[in-house]
Amino acid sequence: MATDFAVLLHRFLTAHLAGLRGCSPNTIASYRDTFKLLIAWFRDNRSVPPDRLTLDYFDADAVTGFLDWLETERHNSISTRNQRLAAVSSFFRWLQSQDPARMACCQSIVAVPAKRDAQPRVNHLTVAQTRCLLAAPDRSTPRGRRDATLLATLYDTAARVSEFTDLTVRDIRSQSPALAVLTGKGRKTRHVPLGDNTVALLNAYLTEHGLDRPGHDDHPLFTNQHHRKLSRGGVAWILTKYQANAADPALAGADLSPHILRHSKAMHLYEAGVALPFIRDILGHVDLTTTEIYARASTEAKRKALEAAYTDIITDELPEWNRDTGLLDWLSGL
Repeated sequence: MATDFAVLLHRFLTAHLAGLRGCSPNTIASYRDTFKLLIAWFRDNRSVPPDRLTLDYFDADAVTGFLDWLETERHNSISTRNQRLAAVSSFFRWLQSQDPARMACCQSIVAVPAKRDAQPRVNHLTVAQTRCLLAAPDRSTPRGRRDATLLATLYDTAARVSEFTDLTVRDIRSQSPALAVLTGKGRKTRHVPLGDNTVALLNAYLTEHGLDRPGHDDHPLFTNQHHRKLSRGGVAWILTKYQANAADPALAGADLSPHILRHSKAMHLYEAGVALPFIRDILGHVDLTTTEIYARASTEAKRKALEAAYTDIITDELPEWNRDTGLLDWLSGL
């Protein structure tokens, strides 16, 4: 017989998130993964098997213990920890209306604070590193031409990897103004302009694979060897492959992932003078404050460069005014 927790969690993920709120499959999967970890934590740390896990086992101390375990045992970042906390809090916030008798316990869990993170660093590639990466595929082979088009499109759209893997042929408009239609969080769509070089690669790729012919509008834009749409892991694997073979040692040793390529595009746009509201719209951020991280990161990099440039000009020696007896006498007479 299912426990009360199992019944309510199933209702939360299906009827509430998928039905009432209309969350995307990726959002629901993120919530699901959080509760998979939480169930595993109860099993391994509290000796409570999943088939006996009831709501009576949940309180603020248990949730705090779970969060500490994520950081210490699984070595999750603070942002990941806070994301898991947000999913748990969302469930117990919803549970208050389903079981008012547990309202006090639910509110104590919802009150568990998120952990303050240090100012986040924006890892990104330089323009030279990005150019080296995009030029790495061997364009004399069909697979190399596919990968060159994939990397160029991934960079040019600054898409989240889940948005990128969902692209279909109909989402690409190669006529002027060329653009890609991305479906992001909350199933919101946005139109991202494409550069001429990316459009040329895409047109050649679509023609080579017969995707420009009628009847292919709903075909995945990029597929794996089984002719199914690429997974997020597949995109990351392609990036890693060309990074490992990069001629630039700085690129070979850089931290690289699809999301870092997204950061790179945003930083390059900002450093080229593109206004933050335009970058926000390209990235699909809801709030401009999220996009401001690129401005802060760029300002910090400039500050460090200026400090390095003027180390021989500005010193930390004390001024000489305290040795000027005339000045001291004048100050004493004030």
